[in-house]
Amino acid sequence: MSNLIRVAGMVNDSIVDGPGLRFTLFMQGCPLKCEGCHNPQTQPFEGGTFYSIEDILNKIKSNPLLDGVTFSGGEPLCQAENLIPLAKEIKNLGLHLAIYTGFVFEQLFCNSSYEKMLELLSYADVLIDGPFVLKERDPELKFKGSTNQRVIDVKQSLLQRVAILETSEKWN
Repeated sequence: MSNLIRVAGMVNDSIVDGPGLRFTLFMQGCPLKCEGCHNPQTQPFEGGTFYSIEDILNKIKSNPLLDGVTFSGGEPLCQAENLIPLAKEIKNLGLHLAIYTGFVFEQLFCNSSYEKMLELLSYADVLIDGPFVLKERDPELKFKGSTNQRVIDVKQSLLQRVAILETSEKWN
């Protein structure tokens, strides 16, 4: 395990990557290559800049107004093992954690190689899952790009091993 995370970019005060004021960390690298991807520059795995968990945490801590942190992409679950310690620290700070993924929640139980992905999700409050589907694009959706994507209550979903949708008005 490395304490370095390959990052495509960071936004210190996002209001579009979840409710409230959020620190958004865009990971570098995604195998899905969805047609119409909002962040195509994050797809190559060889791009981005390496940051230590400590460097990222210092950036998060420097903004006392944050309501939460969002891991976006690229594909955050491709760096799950390296993100786990960061996710733990984010939760220790009392911040909300949202993760975007192009994977579908139920698929993560189908393969033992997804173990670290599930461990990372255990620290998240919500997961926005599913690939972006250009034909299902809807600019009216809140915090999602296409109608197939779901906002999932991670805690309940991990307990039941099936996606339980987040019902909070702030996400829908």
